[in-house]
Amino acid sequence: MNITPRKLNTFIIFKLPAAYFCGVRTKHIDDSKCIVSIKYRWINQNPFKSMFWAVQGMAAEFSTGALMISKIKASGKHISMLVTSNKAIFTKKATGRITFTCNDGHLIDAAIKEAIETGEGQTIWVKSIGVNEEEVEVSTFNFEWSIKVKQ
Repeated sequence: MNITPRKLNTFIIFKLPAAYFCGVRTKHIDDSKCIVSIKYRWINQNPFKSMFWAVQGMAAEFSTGALMISKIKASGKHISMLVTSNKAIFTKKATGRITFTCNDGHLIDAAIKEAIETGEGQTIWVKSIGVNEEEVEVSTFNFEWSIKVKQ
């Protein structure tokens, strides 16, 4: 079964309803990248007339996690995954439509390969960059994912 944006958006409805109601939507996924979008609205605002940082984090994390899920599924192995740490930098107010892109498919491939070959857990830092409609960077999120092949 191929993972598509439509399937990921259905997944969000049932498994991540808070993200769904805030407007997190997958726009594109392939072997190298995942693009997730969210629009500034009343439900995801902060008191400063921009998007709440945690809502940006949901979209950014999903762009990295969806890519991780896709890669794990393609490996054919049972692999657990968990965010163990994160870092974020905010450079501009997030208003309008914000698009988060994770381009780290190659890093995920290497970590999964290492986990399968060694049988040991691996950690990997994966980045998602959020830009507004003018392609101006508004935030950058880095997530440390821990993966381990299940026995």
